Amino acid sequence: MTEPETWAAPVARGPVDATVRVPGSKSLTNRWLVLAALAEGPSLLHDPLRSQDSRAMVEALRTLGAAVDDGRDDRWRVDPPARLRGSVTVDCHQAGTVMRFLAPVAALADGPVRLDGHVTARSRPVGPVLQALRDLGVAVEDEGRGTLPYTVRGTGAVRGGRVRLDASASSQFVSALLLAAPRFADGLLLEHAGGVLPSLPHVDMTVEVLRRAGVRVDRPGPSAWQVFPGTVPGLDVHVEPDLSSAAPFLALAAVSGGRVTVPGWPSATTQPGDRLPSVLESMGCRTVRDEAGLTVQGPAGGRLRGGLDLDLSEVGELTPVVAALCALAGAASRIRGVAHLRGHETDRLAALTTEIRRLGGSVEETDDGLQITPTTLHAAELRTYHDHRMAMFAAVVGAVVPGVRVQDVACADKTFPGFDRTWETAVATARGRR
Repeated sequence: MTEPETWAAPVARGPVDATVRVPGSKSLTNRWLVLAALAEGPSLLHDPLRSQDSRAMVEALRTLGAAVDDGRDDRWRVDPPARLRGSVTVDCHQAGTVMRFLAPVAALADGPVRLDGHVTARSRPVGPVLQALRDLGVAVEDEGRGTLPYTVRGTGAVRGGRVRLDASASSQFVSALLLAAPRFADGLLLEHAGGVLPSLPHVDMTVEVLRRAGVRVDRPGPSAWQVFPGTVPGLDVHVEPDLSSAAPFLALAAVSGGRVTVPGWPSATTQPGDRLPSVLESMGCRTVRDEAGLTVQGPAGGRLRGGLDLDLSEVGELTPVVAALCALAGAASRIRGVAHLRGHETDRLAALTTEIRRLGGSVEETDDGLQITPTTLHAAELRTYHDHRMAMFAAVVGAVVPGVRVQDVACADKTFPGFDRTWETAVATARGRR
């Protein structure tokens, strides 16, 4: 087996002073793509994200019969098919949004649709979505594990109605059903009947996308959503910058005691990444939002306050970067509410525990998170587990710990194409300032 290439994480030799433009939101890009494929006419997406995950969604929608012109980086056109094509196999690659969002869409196809993906994706749960479809009268076949591969027996229509499911493992289960629901004959009344629903802002994002597309969505209860049937007109939308992809760069300002500006930071958003500035402020950073975007100024010398008790249940995707900050802070901190991260690209809690310890750090995995006690960290070669967020964790640590090498940093291309080059440029702004 070929060993993965390693990347020498650059060390910030002083406070950085960088402006970093981040690509469009993966979460928004893939939601808009799904709606565009279900629309009545052609759609335009401005400033979408071109990444592994969005390419997987584009390929999947083409397989189902949509025409997607993504020849330009700043504008894509989607022409929906007259009927979604069945008797096809969709490759989900590693994209959780593809393997989950397209299950209900496949039920609207004119024949069976088989979905499969990368070997690492075959352990990620999809079962609650598949069972919800069965409860709505859709025939679904899997291997009894509630994961890829599975086959949806599309008939061209779904009656819809009322369904209950346990989405405590992933908010994407809710979003998947809501996105396709306008095309169900009776719409959908969906009730979450389980433990705490993680990443609720992502469901809010789905609701906002539907409403912007002219779909009526009500909230009959705190854990219930009702989508009314109707047509989705052709769309003309702009995709916000991906705030979670900005997280490691804002963390770079924090750990180096420098300054980073992210242009285009929205004044109001449903993206979970908007929570990070408040976390950074609690660690001693200053943040400013103005016409230039969002600017983070780290504390002098990168001396971060610790001693935090952080509930990240609604913003779990920030956990790897926040864990890096906690490992470099001045006192022990707790991250909680993120048990669902065990079902992401990898078991992120186990991965973070392993890699922090590989650096000489002190960390304990709890039932729903991590307890991190700062120690002196040392050089190490870190694994990324094919997980873009783990690559970003490693880059943040490597900015202040000399000798960190990162296996397969290119996996960050999943959501941030060219992440390593953009990171090197940002870190280089610190050189010569000490």
